[in-house]
Amino acid sequence: MNAKEAKEFFEALNFISAEKGIDPDVLAEKLQSAITLAVRKQYHGASRINIVMDPLKSRFKVSFSKLVVEEVGDPVNEISLEAALAHSKKARVGDLVEIKVDSKHIGRIAAQAAKQQIMQIIRDVEKETITEKMGDKVGDIILARVERVDPVSQNVVLKIDGSEVALPRSKQLYNDEFFPGDIAKVYVVYLSSGDSQSPLKISRTHPNFVRRLFELEVPEISDGKIEIKKVAREAGVRSKVAVYSNDPNLEPVGCCIGNRGIRINSVVSQLAGEKIDVIRYSDDPKEFVSQALLPAKVLEVEILDEPNLEKVAFVSVPEDQISLAIGNHGLNAKLAAMITGFKIDINPQSGFYGEDSSPSLKQKLQARLQQQLEKQNQKKKKSQERPLLSPEELVEEADIHAFEVEAMLEEERNSRD
Repeated sequence: MNAKEAKEFFEALNFISAEKGIDPDVLAEKLQSAITLAVRKQYHGASRINIVMDPLKSRFKVSFSKLVVEEVGDPVNEISLEAALAHSKKARVGDLVEIKVDSKHIGRIAAQAAKQQIMQIIRDVEKETITEKMGDKVGDIILARVERVDPVSQNVVLKIDGSEVALPRSKQLYNDEFFPGDIAKVYVVYLSSGDSQSPLKISRTHPNFVRRLFELEVPEISDGKIEIKKVAREAGVRSKVAVYSNDPNLEPVGCCIGNRGIRINSVVSQLAGEKIDVIRYSDDPKEFVSQALLPAKVLEVEILDEPNLEKVAFVSVPEDQISLAIGNHGLNAKLAAMITGFKIDINPQSGFYGEDSSPSLKQKLQARLQQQLEKQNQKKKKSQERPLLSPEELVEEADIHAFEVEAMLEEERNSRD
């Protein structure tokens, strides 16, 4: 490669380094390894390959060496004295003779192999760079510039610290609309160590995106005086945030809402208008379920929370608040169930459809408990009714030892007791 070609090569290398935010020395080192592999493949496994890359002097030379011998036994790595003299007039038997490789003679296959490996190197170094720079950003919100938007899939490519990171449509709010040049706020979910194109996983739909926005907006949360206990979210539509005060003089809900709603409105504006309900957390399941169903007024709550059984909360509300408790498309009840961990059964105070004879909450609770216990007993009965084969029968049906069968049968008997 002549000086002009070498200069153009190093200029391109520096441009890629600056564009991708990669250390040029690291890229040059990786590139040297890739070219070595390409030349070795082209020259049938030559073992002595020399590459000189000097950007200051615009030198880029590729060569390989062969051992001068009297009788050639390995034509890939050995050369006769007569042939060696064509490369060096001072060649002697036992010397290593350098054979220069013109970049034009490396060949189309080797060049293609080098190109593919170079692209892989750039991707690998980008990943390493992102991991190094963004490792402490996991669980935080960062700003990113929109590079491009796929017109079909609506997937967005963001520029973060010189590297391109994908924001899939599934991780955007349903009413998000981005254009090249926009600045987007995203939540860093985690760093992937797999083979994915980008190790940085970002999202605008993650529940912790809402949590982090409140932490940034409400000083009492960042100070630890107020704690966000739980977040339930239907991204882009509605969220419920359960808060608790570690300071008896602070009202947690009011602090999160702010004077005239200034704090919560700031959060909502960053979520494209997503509605947010801030509720008071409680260790008392009945109280927490009542809070979770706000803005509906809850009259009574009965809890079914037995070991190994489904957790259910039976709730009674005024008849005119049934639709408010359930919410549009059932969303209020759904989010309440998500944030409390209970399946919620909502009933009007006067009974279903005004029927005064409908069972009370306690009666419904007892019926549900009895139903679940019966299901468990049926499963246990079916298990006990299943015939047990003798060890000899099992040995005949499966290629296993008798002592292994005895161990399995003993385990089965213990589980039934």
